[in-house]
Amino acid sequence: MNDKTLLVGDVGGTNARFAVARMVDGRPVLDHHESFPAERYPTFLEGVQAFIDGCEVKPSGGVIAVAGPVTDGAIDLTNSPWQVSESELQTLGLQPVKLINDFEALAWGAPIVPEDQLESLGGPVDGDPHSTVAVLGPGTGFGVSALVRDAHGKEMAMPSEGGHACFPPGDPVEDEILRILRRRYDRVSIERLICGPGLLNMHRALAEIDGRETHIEDPAEITATALKDPNSPCGATLARFCAILGAVAGDIALTTGARGGVYIAGGIVPRILPFIKASPFRQRFERKGRFKEYMADIPTKVIMHKHAALLGAARVAFAEAGE
Repeated sequence: MNDKTLLVGDVGGTNARFAVARMVDGRPVLDHHESFPAERYPTFLEGVQAFIDGCEVKPSGGVIAVAGPVTDGAIDLTNSPWQVSESELQTLGLQPVKLINDFEALAWGAPIVPEDQLESLGGPVDGDPHSTVAVLGPGTGFGVSALVRDAHGKEMAMPSEGGHACFPPGDPVEDEILRILRRRYDRVSIERLICGPGLLNMHRALAEIDGRETHIEDPAEITATALKDPNSPCGATLARFCAILGAVAGDIALTTGARGGVYIAGGIVPRILPFIKASPFRQRFERKGRFKEYMADIPTKVIMHKHAALLGAARVAFAEAGE
C-alpha cells in the first residue's frame, strides 16, 4: 500500500460526489464519500473546498470527472451552471489536478467494478479481454465513452460526446417520434430522448401519436407509474425508452468495436432493472442485420456500483501522480 491520498470527484448536472482515494494492493480504495446537490454551492470551487475542509487527511492532488467536454483544462458543464478549471482547483493546493469527462472516468472504472456490482442484460458472461469496452448511459444527459485495449494489455480511455449524435429511428413509431420532435428541435440527438428530460419528450410524443392528452411534467412520475403498471401509457413509454437504448447501445458497440462488452451506467437504468430485463433492450441491441451474430457475442451489463466513476478517476489520479 502507498500512503498517497488523492481527491476524486464525479460531477453531473444534478449532483456532485467526492471521495479520497488510496491505492491498496494495486487497486484504488475510496474513503470519506460525500454527495450533495449542485445547487448547494453557488460555485464549484466552493463545493470542492467544503469537501477538502472536511477531510482529516488533506488530499495532495486529484482527478475530477465532469459531465461535459473538457477543453484546455476547463469545463462548462453541459447541464449545469457550474464552471471550473484546473488552474482554479490548483489554488486549493491540489497538485497535480486534472479534469476528465465523466464517462471517460467510467470507462477506466468499469473493468474494475466487482462482478457482484454488475447485472447482466444478456449475452455471454465475458467478452473478449483484449477488445474495446464501451460505456454509455442515461441520467440527466446521455454519456458515451470507450476503453480501447490491445493484446499487450495497454488501455486508453476515449472521451466522446456520443450522446449528441443523431437519434436513429428503428421503426415507424420512432419515425413519427422523430418527426414530432423536429418541430421543437432543429436537430434531434440521442440525448433528446434517452435521458431523464428525454423520457418526458418521448412520453409527450407517444401521447400525440396515440391521440391522448398527458399532463405529466416529471420524468420520475413516468418511471414510477411504469414500474407499477407496465401496461399503462407510462409503461409503453418506458418500454420504448429501453428499446431505443438497446438500439443505441448496439450502434455504439459497432462503432467502437466493443467486443469486450458494453456497460450501461447513469442514474436511470439501475432503478428500472427488472423492467429493462423484460424489455426489448437486448433484442434491439442484437438487431443489426448481417452483424447479428457479432452482436450476440457481446455482453451487456449494468453498473450497479454507485461510485464506478470515482474508481476510474482514482485510476487516472494515481497514474498522473506517477504511482
